[in-house]
Amino acid sequence: MRFVDLSMPLDDVIPVDPPFLRPRIEYKDHIAGREDMRAMYGILPEQLPEGQGLAAETLTLTTHAGTHVDAPWHYHPTMNGGEKAWTIDEVPLDWFFRPGVKLDLRHLPTGHVVTAAEIDAELERIGVELKPFDIVLMHTVASAAYGRDDYIDTGIGFGREATLHLTGQGIRVVGTDAWGWDLPVSANRRLFEETGDPSVVWEGHKAGADVGYCQIEKLQHLDELPPTGFTVACFPAKVRGASAGWTRAVAILED
Repeated sequence: MRFVDLSMPLDDVIPVDPPFLRPRIEYKDHIAGREDMRAMYGILPEQLPEGQGLAAETLTLTTHAGTHVDAPWHYHPTMNGGEKAWTIDEVPLDWFFRPGVKLDLRHLPTGHVVTAAEIDAELERIGVELKPFDIVLMHTVASAAYGRDDYIDTGIGFGREATLHLTGQGIRVVGTDAWGWDLPVSANRRLFEETGDPSVVWEGHKAGADVGYCQIEKLQHLDELPPTGFTVACFPAKVRGASAGWTRAVAILED
């Protein structure tokens, strides 16, 4: 088997979030960690091998930092026509280990809202018919912006039409290499200001009120995947009552 890492590092260096949402990571090296070992075990620094203690990190971050899986609770308090929306610890685990399908939509420019017809056209091009519970990954223009300051403003959006088109075929987990599933916030705000239509704001996410689904955001290395023939493993961290959980998403290919 060959594994492709689909996750970006969780760090406080690469600008993949607005400043107020970026993780803060405090790194403690083996010298600083000697006091922790002394507190826990009563051992003196000079009694440790080479005088070295433990290394550890303290993180302050949101559940939406780095590559993560959004739960239906993130989008709306209800799903499936009225039942309470699942938090990330309530979503069935079998959703997150399924055959994958990659759609290459890099020809669509930043600010474009993807239509159902465009999804179907790409499926026809690669000769794939979706099956219920396939995990559908979107390779977009955002992938090339990783590491740049404009990453969060780069990408296409999957609105209500495209999202319900996928969930209507039994898809329950989708993914994107962009900051979010909908249009970038800056583009979405412009669209709202231009149209005055509140329904265009976060419309893909809000489609989760109709049909509960999960989305993986901030994927990487989708260029290393074929359109089909791989399995996606993207189990989210089990954070009680949370709207999302971090994931080390990987694609598994048979050599």
